[in-house]
Amino acid sequence: MALTGVFKNLSNRQGLHRYLLATLAGWLLPLSFAPYNYWLVAPLAITLLLTAMKAGQNAMELSGKFKANFTLGWFFGLGFFGNGVSWIYISIHDYGYTGVPLALVLTTVFVMALSLLSALQCGLYQRFFSYVSPVWSFPALWVLFEWIRSWLLTGFPWLYLGTGLVDSSISGWLPVGGVYLGSFLLVMTGSLLFQLSQQKLRLRTFTAWLTLIFAGGHLLNNIQWTLPSTKGAVEVALVQGNIDQNEKWQRQYRQKFLQLYYDLTLDVQNSDLVIWPETAVPLLHRNSGAYFDQVLADLPSGTALISGIPQQTNPGSGQPPQFYNSIMVKGAGEGLYQKQKLVPFGEYVPLEHLLRGAINFFNLPMSNFVAGSPDQSLLVAKDLKIAPFICYEVVYPEFVRQQAQDSDVLVTISNDSWFGHSVGPLQHLQMAQARAAENGRYMLRSTNNGVTAIIDSKGHILASAPQFEQAIVRGEVYSMTGQTPFAQTGSQPLLALCGLILLLQLLQSRKQERTIQLFH
Repeated sequence: MALTGVFKNLSNRQGLHRYLLATLAGWLLPLSFAPYNYWLVAPLAITLLLTAMKAGQNAMELSGKFKANFTLGWFFGLGFFGNGVSWIYISIHDYGYTGVPLALVLTTVFVMALSLLSALQCGLYQRFFSYVSPVWSFPALWVLFEWIRSWLLTGFPWLYLGTGLVDSSISGWLPVGGVYLGSFLLVMTGSLLFQLSQQKLRLRTFTAWLTLIFAGGHLLNNIQWTLPSTKGAVEVALVQGNIDQNEKWQRQYRQKFLQLYYDLTLDVQNSDLVIWPETAVPLLHRNSGAYFDQVLADLPSGTALISGIPQQTNPGSGQPPQFYNSIMVKGAGEGLYQKQKLVPFGEYVPLEHLLRGAINFFNLPMSNFVAGSPDQSLLVAKDLKIAPFICYEVVYPEFVRQQAQDSDVLVTISNDSWFGHSVGPLQHLQMAQARAAENGRYMLRSTNNGVTAIIDSKGHILASAPQFEQAIVRGEVYSMTGQTPFAQTGSQPLLALCGLILLLQLLQSRKQERTIQLFH
């Protein structure tokens, strides 16, 4: 086989090519996500990474394997995160008022720090599992490190491999086990391909596994885990104002933006539910009553309006004021939700007493929010129980699952202006699609400048607005009943299984190591 020859030739070389191959593998991986959606690139990239790790390992002691592959994993991470999250430069430079040199330094430091997790993952794998097949151990370790990334230092659950499956033919795995299961299966596929290339797996065994993964995902697509309730369709309108981020909080533009949303909303007279994006109104919640009364007075009776708005507590109480990034319901509904998962530096400054004022980036407008309580009620609008998520919150699989337990519909509002003309907003949209598929609920996504979209309970986009334009997205949504397997169990069963796999594989690897040492 030509494929076998290529990989075997690579595995017999040592030196710089291993790091170049690992970097290439990492750089390819983001192509499996939006906007490219070449999800089959993911298994190929995993195969290349394993090939780079394999090359020259037989000549190393165990400690040497850890050090060498720690470095190799770091190069893989540089390619992966350097290509996948380079949009953070736009946030820092264009909207963080930071010069090019410093913005480049901060972006590079961020990517290098994230890459340390990939480095540790590869180092641990080669140190403890190099004597067993990667088919089970490598996917299990990969998933555990994705999970670690969901909470370490408040978490950065971006670019989970399983997210790329949402528009694929095997997206049926997502409501069963979430994106972690999707990641496990993609990494397993890459590991199987690697074993095939190393002539350590028969072609018929490889084919059988692929048939199980692909046919299983396709068949699961046909299962309706959740069903529309008897409440009927609700007409919705999502308003996209396309406000320049650099003007958003400037006082001289306030009336202009208030009038803009008022005028756009008058065009949706026949909608039951109108949704505005994150911090759409440049007013504090306590100062916005008269404005919303005017808006609702010109809408048909019974219309519900949901909007993002900043909220201040403790005004005039002698206590330090606290600001919350919030979402509220006006008109035919009730409720106010305060964002729990804040974006570091964008909404709060870690080590504020040391960093605040050091550079402009640490003084961004509205970067002094505090997190809301974890014990908050669902919003209610038009008799729908709505689980709300503000911007970054929708990227956390387990957080969304917990919030969505008793909901009819999911709503996420965002201001993706911070990403500029990058892939960031499209990656963000894809993660919202994955949350809808995992939980079997419609997702309404309203953003400032795109991508505003209506997403069905399978994670498919029903209607969307073009980016960087003023637009209104109209459509119907349904309250859904029932729960997907993932909504019922969450990620814990798969994480426990991964831990068990690693324990068993570690014992087997040590046994194999002792056997080899005995005969040498």
